[in-house]
Amino acid sequence: MKIERVLIYRLGSLGDTVVALPCFHQIAQAFPHAERRLLTNVPVHGKAPAAYSVLEGSGLIADSDSLRYPIGTRNFSELLALRRQIRQWRPQVLVYLTARRRWQQVARDVAFFRFCGIPRIIGAQVSQDMRFNRVDATSGIYEQEAFRLARTLHALGEIDISNAANWNLRLSPAENARAQQELLPLGNRHFFACSMGTKVPANDWGGDNWRAVLRSLAQQYPDLGLVLIGAPEERAASDLAATEWQGRCINLCGNLTPRESAAVLVRARLFLGHNSGPMHLAAAVQTRCVAVFAARDREGVWFPCGVGHKVFYHRTDCWGCGLEVCIKQRKKCLTAIQPEAVLSAVQAVLTAPSEESF
Repeated sequence: MKIERVLIYRLGSLGDTVVALPCFHQIAQAFPHAERRLLTNVPVHGKAPAAYSVLEGSGLIADSDSLRYPIGTRNFSELLALRRQIRQWRPQVLVYLTARRRWQQVARDVAFFRFCGIPRIIGAQVSQDMRFNRVDATSGIYEQEAFRLARTLHALGEIDISNAANWNLRLSPAENARAQQELLPLGNRHFFACSMGTKVPANDWGGDNWRAVLRSLAQQYPDLGLVLIGAPEERAASDLAATEWQGRCINLCGNLTPRESAAVLVRARLFLGHNSGPMHLAAAVQTRCVAVFAARDREGVWFPCGVGHKVFYHRTDCWGCGLEVCIKQRKKCLTAIQPEAVLSAVQAVLTAPSEESF
């Protein structure tokens, strides 16, 4: 049977979409002549761009008619409306590309998509091995999410996470031109890219720490510029963190689409920031990252893909808590990370031999 319509079920926002890029490339390769639509959630946070905005114009999904719904909805009329949309389009294949889930959730989702009339489902994570990230028995570090997602689509063939082509966002000439235009105030200077915002308070390392790092970097690298990336709501905090930057600085928070931000990041010497969507964008375009992680997630799962990155993760006794706001422990996993250590990591990454990061 000729496959003409493929529905891809992937929830999340910027970082969740970027780590799934190799899977989107594999789906496009497996179904090159099919119309591939995305089924995703309406963003649940003002700082979180929609998944569609990361993939629009890439050719990996259709540039219109993505299907969206409120995440976690149990509203019967909303679910019926979604079912009606899916049945009207009549997809022949569903690619199930979700985050870690319990088997009961997977079974519920499969039942719903069968109810929508989809005859073939690829990637339904039935076994525990597919639903959860593997852990290295020696180091205790967990498999990166990009690798777990790739394993779930084994029916479409092996996905090479180390192949840079599988991370290609296929940025357009217009997106690259916009990046060049925004960077004109720097002249021909090389620059650091920084994103100090986060939609999760428990991930926030703190403005004082970022100011300390940027103050020292400005003194040691006076010829480099600074470009701040993030959501509109992060503009003021980013300005405050960069108050002691002595060189040229551009605050682009809220000025760019995610894809235009990627076009800026590919030109950066280094990315500095939290575990965030911009960090994953930087890694995807092979810009090396120095990233500060809270221990709220399992160690390794959301580390940037590729080589040459430096990640700070302090495994406390409460690691893997999943908290969005940490009050009782006062973010001790983050307070253990000192600005001097982050500064040293930046210096080490900058002086390391240049190489492909995948």
